[in-house]
Amino acid sequence: MNLLFSNDRRGVYPDSWYTATTIQLPECDPLRGDMRADLCVIGGGYTGLWAALQAAQDGRDVVLVDAQRVGFGASGRNGGQVGTGFNTAQSSLERKLGSQDARDLWEMAEAAKRQVLEFCQAYAPETDYRAGVIQAIWHERDTRASFEEADYLRLRFGYDQITPLDRAQISQVTGSQVFAGGLLDHGAGHLHPFRYAIALARVAKSAGVRIFEQSRVHRLTEGPPAIVHCDDGKIHAKDVIIATNGYGSGLHRRLSARVMPINNFMVATEPLGSLGSEILTQNHAVADDKFVVNYFRKSEDGRLLFGGGESYGYKFPSDITGLVRPAIERVYPQLKGIRIDHSWGGTLAITMSRLPFVARLAPNILCAAGYSGQGVALSGFVGRLLAQALVSDSPSLRLLDRLPTRPFPGGPALRSPLLALAMTWYATRDKLGL
Repeated sequence: MNLLFSNDRRGVYPDSWYTATTIQLPECDPLRGDMRADLCVIGGGYTGLWAALQAAQDGRDVVLVDAQRVGFGASGRNGGQVGTGFNTAQSSLERKLGSQDARDLWEMAEAAKRQVLEFCQAYAPETDYRAGVIQAIWHERDTRASFEEADYLRLRFGYDQITPLDRAQISQVTGSQVFAGGLLDHGAGHLHPFRYAIALARVAKSAGVRIFEQSRVHRLTEGPPAIVHCDDGKIHAKDVIIATNGYGSGLHRRLSARVMPINNFMVATEPLGSLGSEILTQNHAVADDKFVVNYFRKSEDGRLLFGGGESYGYKFPSDITGLVRPAIERVYPQLKGIRIDHSWGGTLAITMSRLPFVARLAPNILCAAGYSGQGVALSGFVGRLLAQALVSDSPSLRLLDRLPTRPFPGGPALRSPLLALAMTWYATRDKLGL
């Protein structure tokens, strides 16, 4: 079973609210025949598009291939949250990696957010970038640790963008009574993720990147030159960047062992109408502190965009609305029975440590994947680093290459069942409030 085609039609974007509200680029032709390039980028999401754009701006001849279409995967389907840091608390990173590496990672993550904001301001105002992301905390016992982490960021890194919220305050800004407290991060933001991907592709093409869609890569021969084998053609490239995230299983053994695809699901309600004035009153995005995260925000046309629920096999569930609706109605009982106009799934990627896997797989082959829910900002920044590292030394890339990303246990046959067992346990804990 191939994740690229098990839940989607070939060359057709999913029926999401994102695709319904985006002016799409004309289709790019599939790759046919043999060609040469300085750089071949495999994958047309944020990582690949930023890598291709950076390399083209540096004067390199760049070919980008995608098995489906640009922005087709997680880059065009996610919650749109431009989060702060990595998917590991900054204080934990300092304990594990030491103060200097932790500080360097923090500065990378801050630069990643700036990169997204500056691109959207300059090239993609249609992404409707808005500041403010709330971490919503379900239980009183967990608020203290979250508030302490915010204090740590302020005192240790000078990050003064986080406002603690007590029960009354988070109720006021979210319109929900279920949360015990939270943190409002004014330095984070949210946007229309598919429009962002399409804008990146448009700018990359204008910079000279040759994009070929519906061009599945089924094999990579190490070189020099490296040879990228597609269904109907080959690219002989001085350098290769693999930017497939959750869709790259089989291209390289080391990548496949450390990056696990998982599926996540979203819905868009009908417009909220009069209820919209009491839900997310300041137009912030929200992500809660459950292990299987619920995340939500309002759309520009007054809908609730709500994500939650995961699956660990190849297929999406037949009733995505039925999977996500209970979480909506628990957070917002006033929306019980609301019509759902769009529902869709997407495949992202995680690692064992929840830190991205960034590596030099061969002297002229780099890869990055497994952003574990923090990819809207980090993936594009890492993509640029990959392109820069092919032409000059990059201390930042060497730091990312040192991050602990152990192989998943069980090998190819057992890793998915073992992960499903572990994740089901944590999801059960979420439901029981443990």
